[in-house]
Amino acid sequence: MSDTLMISVSGMRGHVGTDLTPELVARHAAALGAWARANGRPLVVLGRDARTSGPMFAHAATAGLMSVGVDVIGLGIVPTPTVQLAVEHHGAGAGLILTASHNPIEWNALKFVGPDGIFLDADAGATVRRLADEGPPRAAWNGIGSARSDPDAIARHLDLILALPVIDVEAIRRRRFHVALDCVRGAGGGTIPLLLERLGCRMSGINLETDGHFPRPPEPLPENLGELGRLVQDSGADVGFAVDPDVDRLAIVDEAGRPIGEDYTLALAVRAVLDQRTADGTPPAVVVNLSTSLVVEDAARAGGARFLRAAVGEANVARAIRDEGAVIGGEGNGGVMYPALHIGRDAPLGVALILHQLARSGATVSELVAAAPRYEIVKAKGPRGPALAPLYAALRERFPDAEPDTRDGLRLAWPDRWLHVRPSGTEPIVRLIAEAPSRPEAEALVEAGRQLLR
Repeated sequence: MSDTLMISVSGMRGHVGTDLTPELVARHAAALGAWARANGRPLVVLGRDARTSGPMFAHAATAGLMSVGVDVIGLGIVPTPTVQLAVEHHGAGAGLILTASHNPIEWNALKFVGPDGIFLDADAGATVRRLADEGPPRAAWNGIGSARSDPDAIARHLDLILALPVIDVEAIRRRRFHVALDCVRGAGGGTIPLLLERLGCRMSGINLETDGHFPRPPEPLPENLGELGRLVQDSGADVGFAVDPDVDRLAIVDEAGRPIGEDYTLALAVRAVLDQRTADGTPPAVVVNLSTSLVVEDAARAGGARFLRAAVGEANVARAIRDEGAVIGGEGNGGVMYPALHIGRDAPLGVALILHQLARSGATVSELVAAAPRYEIVKAKGPRGPALAPLYAALRERFPDAEPDTRDGLRLAWPDRWLHVRPSGTEPIVRLIAEAPSRPEAEALVEAGRQLLR
């Protein structure tokens, strides 16, 4: 594996033209198709984000899939959750998403989805990789698959969101929210404006073109949302929303133009769902990953829910949500997962849940944030060495009073703070994330990790 070709359980990502080539994409698409065919479902749904390499790789992936006797349903430029829903809708054997998510513009990736709409688990991912390495069995001239398109996938996705009982569509429409929107010229420009229109919102938008020419770093972090904050202020919008290029993560800017942090997306969505549940004697479950903020845990416990953590990665959280029968879950990077719709991160769903919470509460975004305990999260990166075990051992020795969790790197936890150190699955780096009641306290935890990493 090169410094920039990242291979994970559910796919791979790399730099276009060096690590990621049409030949590699075609071979791994064929492997996924062969896996689906072997499981008795020779049908694969294919979607992509707006990156400029998308058309090239979509052609390569389609050819690879057809070459193993698999039929392909192409969705074109759509959100990642739209592909996941389409896999279930069509009863497909797999889904293939061409997207590098929040990675910079020079990247692209393949993401493999199983027939349940969830990213592949370790066993299935290993099988697909083995098929790619060995060479999947190709079809003869009379066994080649077909290709067709599904132009209704986005509309069907939005229909399902608006039909959810948990979302009071009429209450949202009565409020006639003014929403500012930044889609970073990714797939969201063809989806979120349609949702806002159907919810009766007025919209002021930037970067709505779906051409993949990202005008800023594509990850919807607070430091990348300055233009959206100014748009909120200049337009007098009630709220600002930003999505990443494949529209599975949602960030919020309050009515004063201030980014509130991605963890609050999930915290507010959890409140929206739990506030409407009636007590039946069984505490509902909420599942998040190990790097998600305590503000989400507070929201879950305030709603009477059991709170559980899983390893980082959408597939890990998704399977924990399914196994625990959770009512909602997700990741603190703005990824909301609501199993009544599907078990995948879904930014359009997040938009609807946040607008529902604003409409039903009558509060502003800043008032909803102020009603919760405040924590500060600090995130840093460091170079990945050949082994991280010595770092983990040194951290446990440095903080003997912390509760350790070794399911995904090392997480050290105290009642009101935590430090999580883990290798990234999307970049050749080590991630250090800490949370505490104040920024200096969180920075001190991160700095302790940095010093030992050096």
